[in-house]
Amino acid sequence: MRNLKDLTYGIVGLGIMGGSIAKAIRENILCQSGSTGKIYVCNRSTSCLTQALNEGIADKAFTSNEYEKMLPECDFVYVCLYPHATIDFLEQNKKFFKSGAIVTDISGVKGIFEKSLPEILRPDVDFIIGHPMAGGEKEGYVNSTAKMFINHNYILCPLPENKAENLEIMRNFISEIGFTRITETTCDIHDYKIGFTSQLCHVIACSLVDSAKDEQITAFGGGSFEDLTRIAMINAPLWTELFISNKEKLVGHIENFENQINKFKNAIKNEDKDSLMKLMEESREKRIKMGSIRTVAKK
Repeated sequence: MRNLKDLTYGIVGLGIMGGSIAKAIRENILCQSGSTGKIYVCNRSTSCLTQALNEGIADKAFTSNEYEKMLPECDFVYVCLYPHATIDFLEQNKKFFKSGAIVTDISGVKGIFEKSLPEILRPDVDFIIGHPMAGGEKEGYVNSTAKMFINHNYILCPLPENKAENLEIMRNFISEIGFTRITETTCDIHDYKIGFTSQLCHVIACSLVDSAKDEQITAFGGGSFEDLTRIAMINAPLWTELFISNKEKLVGHIENFENQINKFKNAIKNEDKDSLMKLMEESREKRIKMGSIRTVAKK
């Protein structure tokens, strides 16, 4: 099996996620004794490339019209672009990948990859579908950090054509850069569950903020509003693409939420204390169970 500390890593897209992955590789893998590995980075704008070189994070930097120079040298490629841009990148540059390379992504939707990959990738390139469950509200390389992934969850969606050895390399890599839990599932299950735990939450947070008739109302905040709406400080172009790419599952979750919030509205409107108490008691018990499931999964 190939040794992580001796691989050449390529990072395509040097924003907060790509930058954090590069920094985590440098700090946790390539710092090991006897390491011969390298990090190559590629991005459309060049300021972050210069910064990554000056900080000693990257060994070489390439602009977005130089993929043909970078990809043939990379054993392990992280594509840190929006979902459809990732597919376009794979299709347009498939001839440049090194034979035997491991390629992976960070996208928040997976069904579109499962459908597209057989048609756009060479059989000697192993694309492993993955989703690092970490991030931040602020964007750009300047906000990236090697510590971003510590104690977070990583979702893998192995395909039948993925090589067992490469999947094991991927699992080892994920653990080395800080993740403490790896969940393996199908693309369909990923999109259903992420539609609820992530995308629906962003829709609700944005809706709550937009429902305010008085922007000064937050002067009366005690923490609840702040906790609920932190994720409303959203990257609109990215999340628009995620919402629409997963529209069937997300709309289903929104409709279920609408039904539930209507139960609360009607109970309050009708001063139905028994129904209101029951709704809150049931949600409390359900939330406790959800928390225990997450705790067991971490172990």
